[in-house]
Amino acid sequence: MVFRIALIGTGAVGRGILEAMSRKELGLVLTGVADSRSGMISPEGISPSSLLERKKKTGLCGETGISADDVVKKAPYDVLVEVSPTDASTGEPATGYIRTALSRKCHVVTSNKGPVALHYHELKQEADKAGVLFRFEATVAGAIPILHTLHESLGGNEVRALYGVLNGTCNYILTRMAEEGLSYKQALDEARALGYAEADPTYDVKGIDAAIKLVILANTVWNRRISLDDIDITGIDLLTEEAIRLAEEQDATIRLIGEIIPEKNLFRLSPRIIPRHHPLVVHGSLNAIILRTDLAGDLVFSGKGAGSLETASAVLGDILSIRDRYAGGN
Repeated sequence: MVFRIALIGTGAVGRGILEAMSRKELGLVLTGVADSRSGMISPEGISPSSLLERKKKTGLCGETGISADDVVKKAPYDVLVEVSPTDASTGEPATGYIRTALSRKCHVVTSNKGPVALHYHELKQEADKAGVLFRFEATVAGAIPILHTLHESLGGNEVRALYGVLNGTCNYILTRMAEEGLSYKQALDEARALGYAEADPTYDVKGIDAAIKLVILANTVWNRRISLDDIDITGIDLLTEEAIRLAEEQDATIRLIGEIIPEKNLFRLSPRIIPRHHPLVVHGSLNAIILRTDLAGDLVFSGKGAGSLETASAVLGDILSIRDRYAGGN
């Protein structure tokens, strides 16, 4: 059975997907690929390993005369895998690519938070009208299959609350401040050196990244229509070593916790003092989530919230779920 995918974006996540496809027999055929400067369309299939080698040698995935827009509009595919660099504040260019694929009655899998946070309800409506699926597991907690769990594995449960550590950069900084007594600046510089933090860490340390994930969860799981402005956000950029020390004296520590309590219309992200042995006290760049349900009780999930192969794992899970549901493609 042939199931065709087109891949838009060959950065860290895109390369992770290609690496997984080159290592494993997944029953997927890559028929189109594009980066920011080149593209390739081949109905017969493109070798992921050869593509990775070409990208490493030349910096290009294909021909400079073929754009991402060309691949989205013209390549033969069953699933568009959209992992391109995208402006989180506008959702572009990813949203445009997604809409084009849906108009072609093709399924879409994305790791981009912008389109989901800004346009979920419209994109879901377009997907439903086309009779295809729009999936985005990788947008929330990396390798943790939290959206799959909430949408498909907890049938009959009322999920009354969600609490989570949803940003690996912040968690790494807080871990190092607590365990090694580093200052905020020292921990941030270390996170930068290890690649956990960007040169401009504002998006992470002010809580914007984690808050966007709360928007996605609220809108896609609880069918809300909230935006970033509806989240009460406090980041970790003003946290002091003294605050960490005082928490440690109480056999506690501080973590940046996102909360959703639908019944109270509560959507909040803030540093919280919690017992040192609490399930949300994960270390390094890990993420963790607690779901509070009426039938299953409290469920705890933890794992890597970022990384090329980890994010690729979530993307591939979505692709293979679609393949298994729609055998034979479109």
